[in-house]
Amino acid sequence: CGRMKGQVRKILEAAALEKGDLDLRIERLDAHEAIREAAAAVGMALGGRGGSIETRLEAAGSVIEADPVHFRNVLANLLDNAVQYAQRRPEIVVTTEDAGGRLRIAVADNGIGLSPEDQKRVFERYYRVPTGNVHDVKGFGIGLSYVKLIVKAHGGKAGVRSALGKGSTFTVEFPLSRGGANNKGRRGGA
Repeated sequence: CGRMKGQVRKILEAAALEKGDLDLRIERLDAHEAIREAAAAVGMALGGRGGSIETRLEAAGSVIEADPVHFRNVLANLLDNAVQYAQRRPEIVVTTEDAGGRLRIAVADNGIGLSPEDQKRVFERYYRVPTGNVHDVKGFGIGLSYVKLIVKAHGGKAGVRSALGKGSTFTVEFPLSRGGANNKGRRGGA
């Protein structure tokens, strides 16, 4: 029931965002801290599957200006997909790097991968990647469209690199905060 409510909320938020009605509450936040928290939560969930999650937080600047709830939802969606589409022990690596005034976050997995056609469509609302005989993937095909809408609303961009059977790497970029010492020479790690 809780998952369904969350999905419905995401649908409504995505629809509002497409119409320009979503009220983003922009704050300064440390993306590395949020990534560590999200990775720790996923790591606990992976325990039963024997999978692993690693963080390589290498960006010098990690303080961004974003809506904290939506930013955490973006992270949760990307990590959730990495776990859901793994056919064997999930191995997930989250990295950050500087990208010309932006923070680039990449979530790489060892999942089923995406065909070139799926890569073109994966950010479309309601698009579900065909998984053959994998029947345990849940959702309504809105997670990645939500990710793209939220990232775009923050002035960033989202992308994917993938190969069938070799996993996927989803990237999102968020603008760094313009002020504050937290973005000068600070490095994070796992």
